[in-house]
Amino acid sequence: MKKFVVLSLISFLVLAFGAIVYGQEKAPVLEFKASGWTSIESHYKMNVSYPGSGDTNQNNFFGPAVATPFQPGGVAFDKKEAWWENRGRLKFDAILGKEMMGTFQFEFDSTRWGEIGKARGQLGNWDADAAALEVKQLYMTFGMPWIPVPTTIQAGIVPIGVRPRFVFANDGPGIKVAMKVDPATINLMYFKQYEGNDYAADDDDVYGVDVNAKIQNLTAGVYALYFKLNNYPVPAAVSSTVDTKGYMWFGGVYVDGKVGPANLTFDFALDNGKLEDHRNLAAAALAKDVKYMGWAARADLSMPWEKFVFGLVGVYGSGADAKKTSGSGVPNTIVGTGAAPYTALSSKVGAFALTPLDNNGPGDLFVINGHPDFLRGDCGLYGAASGQMSRSMYGGLWYLKLSGAIPLTDMYKVYLGVGYIGDTTTNGNTIGNARKSDGRLRDDKSVGFEFDVLNQIQLYKNLTFDVGFGYLLAGKAVDYYTGVGTTNKSPKDPWILGTRLAYSF
Repeated sequence: MKKFVVLSLISFLVLAFGAIVYGQEKAPVLEFKASGWTSIESHYKMNVSYPGSGDTNQNNFFGPAVATPFQPGGVAFDKKEAWWENRGRLKFDAILGKEMMGTFQFEFDSTRWGEIGKARGQLGNWDADAAALEVKQLYMTFGMPWIPVPTTIQAGIVPIGVRPRFVFANDGPGIKVAMKVDPATINLMYFKQYEGNDYAADDDDVYGVDVNAKIQNLTAGVYALYFKLNNYPVPAAVSSTVDTKGYMWFGGVYVDGKVGPANLTFDFALDNGKLEDHRNLAAAALAKDVKYMGWAARADLSMPWEKFVFGLVGVYGSGADAKKTSGSGVPNTIVGTGAAPYTALSSKVGAFALTPLDNNGPGDLFVINGHPDFLRGDCGLYGAASGQMSRSMYGGLWYLKLSGAIPLTDMYKVYLGVGYIGDTTTNGNTIGNARKSDGRLRDDKSVGFEFDVLNQIQLYKNLTFDVGFGYLLAGKAVDYYTGVGTTNKSPKDPWILGTRLAYSF
């Protein structure tokens, strides 16, 4: 019976693809297109972590429970840091008529000019010749003309994005199907995050659907993502000490478009699910599950007026409760700081979570969560991608930001922004980890005011030069525990100055 099903499927595919070949009047012409960009960046900063480089202090669901370089006594605390770096991408599209296309995208990286080594991400070493070429994407795109509705499939190492600046973005192996059923577009997704043993159900899969429709000047959509994590963190070796499984849902609604003369972007999302400890635990009293339930909303309204653009952004992300959550959110870990007077086991994570192995994009503020037009978002007091869930760049925070874009000449534009940031974590702080005299975490409400300025200069049509500066007038919620008695310390106000020279083609 199985052989019959397989042979039937093969026969169907042969006939289907044969219909395309014979239905063509003449053989399509193969066309190649190339595109990409390269950039050189400089960073000069103080007390601002660098997500992804190993020095971030914000992977926890609230303030870090252990010493990091950016806490009192750390090598980077209240110290100025400076470096240069490179990045480039090169994309090739092999287009065969209207039905088929193959995409190959490569990335070239340096994390520092003058670095030692020739491996991945070490393009900036002195004598060059580094093995820094990375395959970013590798997939095929083809139409399905024999299906009653217009359908396009992408398969391979594909770009993954469901509201990338808000919920989920990365590149990885999977299949995406887009179906146009007027006025709606239905996007179906399947991705493989981790493949364990071929003979066991120990892999991690992601399933998703995104449906949107254009209604006059607005596009409205709804989506759902399901993460079935048979190995957590991703990947993790199952043993007598680690055997955790996760079942997580992420869902939301969004609206993009124009309301009168204004441009509107609105997002609402929530996460819901649990992590389970599947070890054979002798102590039955230990909690087996940690439940997740967080949410976030973001509204961005911009109004053009003559040559100017004025904007208002509002964000709210639910925070954790340090009396119910450990920093990692993993089952059978102690809440709060993991030390007395905290003794309960983690049972609930209320902070809006970042999905495992996610690279979701930058936010709205330079220092807090990395503005997209400023150093590609490679700065900010938010968590980096890791094999487990952590708070997202919006989790545990709320803020309001006013902005203005002022074109001084045809080649020169100045962007100004000011925002107030508050803390939504309870019985603790989102960024800082200051303690009370009894050893419990302090609960403060003010992260502070941030002031940003970005100069965007169009040197040529394809060559831009950006100079940006962000400064956080830090509030009490950014104070850190010194590790001595109950003494806390306020860091010097975090700031970052950066430049970016970028050529695109």
